[in-house]
Amino acid sequence: MVPVSAVAMRAPRLAVVAGETSGDQLGAALIDSLRARCPGLEVRGVCGPLMRSAGCTPLADAHDLAVMGLIEVLAHLPRLLRLRRRLRREFQDWQPDAFIGIDAPEFNLGLARQLRAGGLKTVQYVSPQVWAWRERRVQRIAAACDLVLCLLPFEPPFYARHGAQAQFVGHPLADQIPLGLDRAAARRTLGLGAQSTVVALLPGSRAGEVSRLGPDFIAAATALATRQPGVEFIAPMASARTRTLFTAQLAAAGHGRIRMLEGQARLALEAADAALVASGTASLEALLCRCPMVVAYRLGTATAFLLRALRMVRLPYFSLPNLLAAEKLVPEFFQEAVTGPALADALQIQLTDAPRRAMLAGRFRAIHVTLRCGGAARAADAVLKLIDGGDHAIATGRRG
Repeated sequence: MVPVSAVAMRAPRLAVVAGETSGDQLGAALIDSLRARCPGLEVRGVCGPLMRSAGCTPLADAHDLAVMGLIEVLAHLPRLLRLRRRLRREFQDWQPDAFIGIDAPEFNLGLARQLRAGGLKTVQYVSPQVWAWRERRVQRIAAACDLVLCLLPFEPPFYARHGAQAQFVGHPLADQIPLGLDRAAARRTLGLGAQSTVVALLPGSRAGEVSRLGPDFIAAATALATRQPGVEFIAPMASARTRTLFTAQLAAAGHGRIRMLEGQARLALEAADAALVASGTASLEALLCRCPMVVAYRLGTATAFLLRALRMVRLPYFSLPNLLAAEKLVPEFFQEAVTGPALADALQIQLTDAPRRAMLAGRFRAIHVTLRCGGAARAADAVLKLIDGGDHAIATGRRG
């Protein structure tokens, strides 16, 4: 527990801005851990339903920041800049003890820089992938943030080489998902056959991702169903918006055998024999659920062209399982390589190659153990230590 100096003055106030579903999950776990230490904690900011349930007063919705791509963000730029100006004014008036940006670095780092210039402590929770592309951003991050909280163990050494403060706290998902899984119970909960072959489709939490990946995910399911007629397909939807979009894509494809779920991504991955997932947090969740997977990633055409033309991507892999393993554990497909037949071929191997499935189970578990180190609690301690290093005392429910 973080030691508390001086006599408690008041419970801390935190301004938090989380981007999309994964940021909402991380933010809720962080708020719960902070509140366990500081029962009177006040939190305001951009949040989703989980953070609201944890006690965050919403100033905007996390899905307002769900924009990806270098070119695609331009259409949303006026709206995002207006939101950032409003948040800056509200946070400056409220005078929180610290600002925490959770993911959404393009939005949060600019806001953090402005707030830090006014004397506020600033934290970026989830490192941007500066180790993968646009490495020079690390100087911008160091100028904007007092501390970067990293979810992946290879990130702090990168920051140290650039003179920036960063700390590995582990990944809260690794703590939330047990090491021992009950696939049979997950199937019973979802009403799936105990002996059925089940494939989960996760085309993304953002509308843009579903727009770009959904048709090929459906085409892959169609091709696989032709080869293996007994396969059951489930597709957990991150939001009503993505469900509406995916429903329209299914209707256009004439595919009626994919059963959509309201959320329940983790349960779907625990129940599935294999999964087809959009790159990002879903691929890590699949790993933690010991679910063999195929990973796909597609950007807008202009953004992908710029990344390639300017040689902005430096790593041989883009999916989290492969980055964490430092080798190609799972098949990954980028841009024009994302096609229904290619994805179906890769999925079939994941379903039928028994020795490979056993190897993946062992490797996935080892990575899970590495990431399972009290992520939300360590992040909460780091935030409170940063605040307590300032000119005021923090009020907690415990001492020492």
